[in-house]
Amino acid sequence: MRWGLRPHGPGAGALASVGTLWRPGRFPGRLGCLGMTRRLVVRSVAGADSPQSSPNSSRYRDTVLLPQTSFPMKLLGRQQPDMELEIQQKCGFSELYSWQRERKVKTEFCLHDGPPYANGDPHVGHALNKILKDIANRYHMMRGSRVHFVPGWDCHGLPIETKVLSELGENAQTLSAMEIREKARSFAKAAIEKQKSAFARWGVMADWDNCYYTFDGKYEAKQLRIFYQMYDKGLIYRSYKPVFWSPSSRTALAEAELEYNPAHVSRSVYVRFPLLKPPPKLASLTGGSSPVSFLIWTTQPWTIPANQAVCYMPEAKYAAVKCSTSGDVYILAEDKISPVASTLETTFDVISTFSGVNLEGGTCGHPLIPDKVSPLLPANHVTMAKGTGLVHTAPAHGMEDYSVASQHKLPMDCLVDEDGVFTNAAGPELENKAVLEEGTDVVIKMLRTAKNLLKEEEVVHSYPCDWRTKKPVVIRASKQWFVNITDIKATAKELLKTVKFIPGAALNSMVDMLDRRPYWCISRQRAWGVPIPVFHHKTKDEYLINRQTTEHIAKLVEEHGSDVWWTLPPQQLLPEDVVAQAGGPDALEYVPGKDILDIWFDSGTSWSCVLPGTEQRADLYLEGKDQLGGWFQSSLLTSVATRAKAPFKTVMVHGFTLGEKGEKMSKSLGNVINPDTVIDGGKDQSKEPPYGADVLRWWIAESNVFAEVTIGPSALSAARDDINKLRNTLRFLLGNVAGFNPETDSVPVKNMYVIDQYMLHLIQDFATKITDSYKQYDFGKVIRLLKAFYTRELSSFYFSIVKDRLYCESENDPKRRSCQTALAEILDVLVRSFAPILPHLAEEVFQHIPYAKEPKSVFRTGWINTSSIWKKPGLEEAVESACAMRDSFLGSIPGKNAAEYEVIIVIEPGLLFEIMEMLQAEESSSTSQLNELMMASQTTLLAQEPRERTADGIELTGTFLINLEGGDIREESSYKVIVVPAAREKCPRCWKHTSQTVDTLCPRCAEVIGAK
Repeated sequence: MRWGLRPHGPGAGALASVGTLWRPGRFPGRLGCLGMTRRLVVRSVAGADSPQSSPNSSRYRDTVLLPQTSFPMKLLGRQQPDMELEIQQKCGFSELYSWQRERKVKTEFCLHDGPPYANGDPHVGHALNKILKDIANRYHMMRGSRVHFVPGWDCHGLPIETKVLSELGENAQTLSAMEIREKARSFAKAAIEKQKSAFARWGVMADWDNCYYTFDGKYEAKQLRIFYQMYDKGLIYRSYKPVFWSPSSRTALAEAELEYNPAHVSRSVYVRFPLLKPPPKLASLTGGSSPVSFLIWTTQPWTIPANQAVCYMPEAKYAAVKCSTSGDVYILAEDKISPVASTLETTFDVISTFSGVNLEGGTCGHPLIPDKVSPLLPANHVTMAKGTGLVHTAPAHGMEDYSVASQHKLPMDCLVDEDGVFTNAAGPELENKAVLEEGTDVVIKMLRTAKNLLKEEEVVHSYPCDWRTKKPVVIRASKQWFVNITDIKATAKELLKTVKFIPGAALNSMVDMLDRRPYWCISRQRAWGVPIPVFHHKTKDEYLINRQTTEHIAKLVEEHGSDVWWTLPPQQLLPEDVVAQAGGPDALEYVPGKDILDIWFDSGTSWSCVLPGTEQRADLYLEGKDQLGGWFQSSLLTSVATRAKAPFKTVMVHGFTLGEKGEKMSKSLGNVINPDTVIDGGKDQSKEPPYGADVLRWWIAESNVFAEVTIGPSALSAARDDINKLRNTLRFLLGNVAGFNPETDSVPVKNMYVIDQYMLHLIQDFATKITDSYKQYDFGKVIRLLKAFYTRELSSFYFSIVKDRLYCESENDPKRRSCQTALAEILDVLVRSFAPILPHLAEEVFQHIPYAKEPKSVFRTGWINTSSIWKKPGLEEAVESACAMRDSFLGSIPGKNAAEYEVIIVIEPGLLFEIMEMLQAEESSSTSQLNELMMASQTTLLAQEPRERTADGIELTGTFLINLEGGDIREESSYKVIVVPAAREKCPRCWKHTSQTVDTLCPRCAEVIGAK
């Protein structure tokens, strides 16, 4: 060792062992790989100007190797969208999917596209969903998998039919089923073309000429076969049950077709049901002179005419109370005495209390129908959350009510028709009155007239509405087709345990929704859809369906489409032998049914039509959170029902898009974001500038998509700024590899500068983290890692250090080639890391790589490729220690140019000095690796305090802990940094203060110029 002192600290043996980890290289003081593992937190340059920010001396300007590239720093105005269109054309975006499908590779990645509705223009919710899918697909394709992704559209059902009929206005009432179907099909096709064009413009990779459509005959035929498989297993049945019914759409609805209005106002009533026959254990209740009644509360007064019972909770405590106002005796839950008395603006005196089980066997009178008896029945759905603890039960208008009626064999008569109005069975006062409007008024008046209304008040609560018309629904019993979920629910829940959910909480949400679903109503009373393949007897309550009839229809549909159900005569829809057995062609006893299948059944069978191979199981389903009760669930149920397996291995759930302030997007608020406007700009481009598709994609990737995703001008502007900063980084990389040929000019890693080796070490760690984040579909983390790397490690740290070496050394100097070798590798890793998110920018960069003989597509050349020899954790210790001293130096001269100073570093003998000595062999140097890190004009390394001090010097002290062999060897060393103004003049070429006079070059620059 130069300073000739006996080592101390861990001892000579420890230092000797460290010394064996260093390999001499071709550069003076080159540092090899240390056996250390501590990660460096990279320091950015604080207040240090780049010495080569503008080396513009006219005399030496042409001798400085400034960056050379035609890659633009920014694309202004229409330049961005125009460039993207050019890139899509030049780089074969439209052929990429087919190209990758033809590759011979070992692995396949299947992302099954949940079909969007073909009922309108593309919106920002589409962008969120399709771009997330595309990022995943492009990543897996680059990793070497053959991607299976077939875009699809949900083409049937109420969303489309409603749009068509609303456009026709009054004329819609006169249309036949086939006329509605023809118009709906045309509407759907037009919407599909609009959406397809937009998805392709966003850069979504697919074969857009081979998509799947739920109105395709082959798809419909497969769906009918799935239907029969489930019917044959007893999992589909027809029954009279209460279902959600939309009067505004005149059809049954599934839970997934509902929206809940949290501010719905209902007219709630407190009603008394007079006691007729006291329960045997409470016979004394009728002994007094006051009339006795049971109190109930409901928010749906229109259901009272259909009442068949009053339910109680057997385990609860009930009380008989005397009303101080009327003198009547009321029976209600003991826990509800105080709140109900308060609501009725009276007081109750408790006469007696008793258990709910004691109500068994009692009856009460119907509050509107004289002589009608309503029994008292136990039920487990009664709660004490609201009301009186006694529940009015109308089996035709409630799911729990229906269960009670089934158990006790109560009548289930429905008094409401398809339009949501009372039938004649409800009586002349109610007939033809809409239950949610005038019908409710009349029921309340009838209760008041019968003296059974105690209180009416408005209540604001969450209420189900038709998802298309936004109007309230009712629960109404009718004959419908159902999937028996009970028999497959346990298997479905067990299979969900084998599925990975992202985020994990989505699993519980899906299971909860499954648990709350008593059955699945799959029949709809509309025209635009796949017919339920059932024939009804003309005079009897019988229907015809078997394997033979279903297969006959499926073949017709496969060839001609489902229109045949409406266009062919019934005798042609059945096999000839079945027709002969059913009265012959001229006297056929059966007619085709008029119900169509729920569109969730439509889309829920897509796995059977689209997924490849014998397993037919997708690697990923990726949709919005509403699909936990929709497509995810219908896909699971149909798959479990027919083959006892889940159709997906991983389910990823994203949130909805909202306005910038977290508000729902609406035209009235003026906050609707149109993706086309984001890309191409609005009418006033000063307010709505053209951002291009990559900005949209960056915003989506960066957002926390697992929650609600906000978008607006500031979010888009921030995304554009981030991409421009990235472009600046890329421009530096491209510009500084000009004149470099990796095949002939690359420097072996072992011979590279320490800082260059260190950057390769960092880029490998970066690549590993990026890959892991993509693998977990955490695209937000990809963006965070990317931004941190290009702003902190590259722009603020590495680029500021190496500019002098790049600009001022000889073009072919190994020191410069070392840096270019690192830059070329960094450029390649960086571009591939963001390519799935920013495909247009990635391809644009590849068009500007100077050493590429022919520009290649980044997507056709694989994923990030790093070398294991880049991994050198010991370099972190070396660079970290040097940067600790660098930080001290730069922090002492805020806002000033580091090249105007010299640095003296004093380190006590030991490991730290040994490391620094290997970065700088000489005592003083302006060209050493240590001085490059310091960015000073000269660095002096001493083992003891200098004898002479300058009056204007700044002295800073610190310590650094050396950590070797995973902590087995530790040594804390102190250091001193002395900062003094540079003693020499500024070199007119490199601007370092290393020249003897103002007009002469420094020795390094003189050597470079002399060599030329």
